[in-house]
Amino acid sequence: MQKVVEPTVRVQAEDFDAADETRLLTQGDKSIGAVVAFTGLCRDDGGTLAALELEHYPGMAEAEITRIAKLAMERFGLLGLTAIHRHGKIATGENIVLVIAASSHRQAAFDGANFVMDYLKTSAPFWKKEHGRDGATGDWVAAKATDDTAKDKWR
Repeated sequence: MQKVVEPTVRVQAEDFDAADETRLLTQGDKSIGAVVAFTGLCRDDGGTLAALELEHYPGMAEAEITRIAKLAMERFGLLGLTAIHRHGKIATGENIVLVIAASSHRQAAFDGANFVMDYLKTSAPFWKKEHGRDGATGDWVAAKATDDTAKDKWR
């Protein structure tokens, strides 16, 4: 019988250490045979971007990510899952999001991490504003149809 484990979900301004989070997730659980970790970084968008400003709906963001994480754990039989999303002004090259999925076998871990990211991009209440290298502040970034398409493949 598989033990019931709650996912770890955090929305925070502070950076995270993916190796430390992986260690925390897997420590002492010898039933884990696969770990897939995805770290999303703030890219410079061809050298034009200096930072992204991420805002969220406090309380609702954590609740939605927890809902998504629990769905992934159930659907893919994950043994553990960590999802961390940062908010605030994040410079290029810095971490934005971390998803770590642990399972007995690799495919479930890959699918679980991918599922969480696809749903996070479209369902969690986060908003992004670009800050250019030239000092200009852009508009809030619109949702992409490709993100909806990626999520739809899981239906």
